[in-house]
Amino acid sequence: MRPYLMFIDTEASGLPKKWNVPYSQDDNWPHIVQLSWLVCTRDGKEVKRQDYYINNNDFKSAASAIQIHGITEEFRQRRGKDRSEVMSLLAADLLEYSPLIVGHFTELDLHMIGADFYRSGMGNPALTLPSFCTMMATSHFVRNPQMKYVRLGELYSTLFHRKLENQHNALADAKATADCFFELLKNGDINDAKIENQQAEMDKVKAEIKSTGYGIPVLIVFLLTVLIAFLL
Repeated sequence: MRPYLMFIDTEASGLPKKWNVPYSQDDNWPHIVQLSWLVCTRDGKEVKRQDYYINNNDFKSAASAIQIHGITEEFRQRRGKDRSEVMSLLAADLLEYSPLIVGHFTELDLHMIGADFYRSGMGNPALTLPSFCTMMATSHFVRNPQMKYVRLGELYSTLFHRKLENQHNALADAKATADCFFELLKNGDINDAKIENQQAEMDKVKAEIKSTGYGIPVLIVFLLTVLIAFLL
């Protein structure tokens, strides 16, 4: 396992219409309205937490999405930051900590940050990093035969015997994902071998993301921008 782990969660303006189309088809991919991440050491010590709303006015959240996460247009406009600023901060932490990226339904979160890196004209550092999905790793916890995976709230209540509060707040969900990950690690449900075995599946997700139009020149421009900003 890497020295650092990043637990990430997004709340979005809706859901993708299709999962296999380029990010240039902007109306297919929802926009991030809240992006949160925690950086932890592999022994569970929290190093950093970030929590941002995005206030760009080039999209509006679907009513069904607002009903789930409660982030209204007025709230995110008042509390949010520009997308490019938020994505630059995420990219900087990905480059600095070179973490294992962990989420619950990580495929969705990787696509969400991928789409917003694209909209910001930035390369996506997450594509070069390993990732892990607690949802995929805990299918053996499923009790409903009609369900393939357990939701984050269900996993949390199974492990800790209490309700997950403030669900669908990205920071609360990122913290809950971290809590579940380290509890699963302690119980032996997750280990280095299982993390490694999942990489083949996660690599398929990253290959799909790479096929959406990211190129080396864009990443080089982004890295040069970061370097120039650092030197100045």
